[in-house]
Amino acid sequence: MRLLNTGILEVEEFGDDQVPPYAILSHTWGDEEVTLQDIGGIRASNKKGYEKIKSCCSLARAHGYNYVWIDTCCIDKTSSAELSEAINSMYRWYEEADVCYCYLSDVPSKTNFSGSRWFTRGWTLQELIAPSTLIFLDEEWKQLGTRLGLRQEISDCTGIPIGILSGDDDLETFSIAQRMSWAGKRTTSRIEDGAYCLLGIFGINMPLIYGERETAFIRLQEEIMRISDDHSLFAWKSIDNRGGLLATSPAAFISSNNIVQFNPFDTFSNPVT
Repeated sequence: MRLLNTGILEVEEFGDDQVPPYAILSHTWGDEEVTLQDIGGIRASNKKGYEKIKSCCSLARAHGYNYVWIDTCCIDKTSSAELSEAINSMYRWYEEADVCYCYLSDVPSKTNFSGSRWFTRGWTLQELIAPSTLIFLDEEWKQLGTRLGLRQEISDCTGIPIGILSGDDDLETFSIAQRMSWAGKRTTSRIEDGAYCLLGIFGINMPLIYGERETAFIRLQEEIMRISDDHSLFAWKSIDNRGGLLATSPAAFISSNNIVQFNPFDTFSNPVT
C-alpha cells in the first residue's frame, strides 16, 4: 500500500503488516489531478489538483497523521494489474483508515451540503459507508460536520438507513436489493465502474475487464449468488425493456429500497406451526 507523507509530500510504500495509522481522502475528481508519476516533481506543483493534496496533507498533519491516502497519487493507474488490486482493496482501505476527509469542492457553505456532486457519484458510496469516522469539509476545507452528526440529512438525500451511517447496523443486515438501491441513482464515468464501485459493498473480489460494459454488472451479480442465498437479488425492475434473470445496471434497483432479505427455502427449514 502506498501512502503520502504529509510532511514532505512524497509517496512511500508499506507492506500489509507495516501500514502506519493514516487518514484517507474522499473527493470527486477535477481538472489536472496529480498522479503518482507527478508527485514529488515540478509537474505536481504546476497542476490545479496540487492545492487539494497540500490542503489534505496539512489537515491530516494538524490532526497528528504522518500519512494520508489519496487515490489520485497513491495508485499507479498505468498498471492494469495494480489498478485491479487497488479497486478490490479500496473498501478495506477506507474501512481501516483512522479518519476519512470528505472534501466537497462545490460546497461553499452548509446550505448546499446535500446538493454536492459528491452524493451523485458511484465511487463515493463505499467511501461514505466504509470509514469509521468521516468528516465533511467545504470548498475552503472548513469542517461542515461528521457523518454521525449529519446522518439524518445524509439519509434523506441518499436513501441509506441511519443505522448504517451511525455505525449501529452492519451492511449484512440489509438485503442485496436494498444495498443495490443505494447506488441506483449514482453515476460513473465508465459503465463498468457502476459494478466495480460496489465490490466492497458486497464483499466481492473479482478481476476488472474494462470494455465489457454491462457484463461487469452481470458478473457482479453472479459472484453475489455464489456467496449469498438472498433472493432479493432478483427484485429489480427493467429500465431498458431487457429480459433475463439479472439486471444490467444498479438503476434497475432504484425502487427496491424496501425489499428485505428473502430465502424461499427458509420456509422448509423453519416451518410455521
